Amino acid sequence: MHSFHLVRTNPLTTVRALLRPPTPATVGGLVHAECLTGMRLGAPVVSPARMQLSRLAMFASWRDGAALDEFLACDPLGRHLAGGWHVRLEFLRRWGSVSELGLPERADRSFPDEPVVAVTLARMRLPELPRFISWGRPVERLVRDHPGATLAMAAIRPPRTVSTFSVWRSTREMVEMVHGHTDMDQPRRHIDAMAERERRDFHHEFTTLRFRPLSEHGSWQGQAGFVPSDDGRVT
Repeated sequence: MHSFHLVRTNPLTTVRALLRPPTPATVGGLVHAECLTGMRLGAPVVSPARMQLSRLAMFASWRDGAALDEFLACDPLGRHLAGGWHVRLEFLRRWGSVSELGLPERADRSFPDEPVVAVTLARMRLPELPRFISWGRPVERLVRDHPGATLAMAAIRPPRTVSTFSVWRSTREMVEMVHGHTDMDQPRRHIDAMAERERRDFHHEFTTLRFRPLSEHGSWQGQAGFVPSDDGRVT
């Protein structure tokens, strides 16, 4: 099982988590965790919104839900995260790879009308950062402003790790965005950025992961119900 967490906290807690994230040696039942600080998609490059130390994100893989429950109840960092929002996830598919995750290419299929969660994780080539920003920011705005995305954000752990996280009303809407089939302005932004990455990679490692949301907990910025209900409404 996987989980993605968001919480507003103090910068000291965020910095500690970035420098010393949970590991399988320190947290029972944890397979791997990535701690990052929040970024607002599409924000100017030089901006406080590009590295928000008061916003902590964690993406993690767990042996089972009981291990996650124990972490949230008993671990100091887990108790911080328990005061925010998180979604529990069932892995479906990956493209690319990041060595620490060790996931198969496919575990299950997704259905066109069901909600889906997408996570990207990348280890940057630092000399390629200006190119990555130039091509990536238009894609960030495309995802951020798409009506099918109920929650979309980016996160970073300096100097090399970047991630995006988005919740979609349906797999169909997410796939249409990826392939440029949208009524939004400049619909090919994602396709063009991926072509540029193929021409000369921005990253040492990069993966896109697709998940089925299992359950949603807590609130983020005063809101909850980012995962659509069974009848398609966002509650």
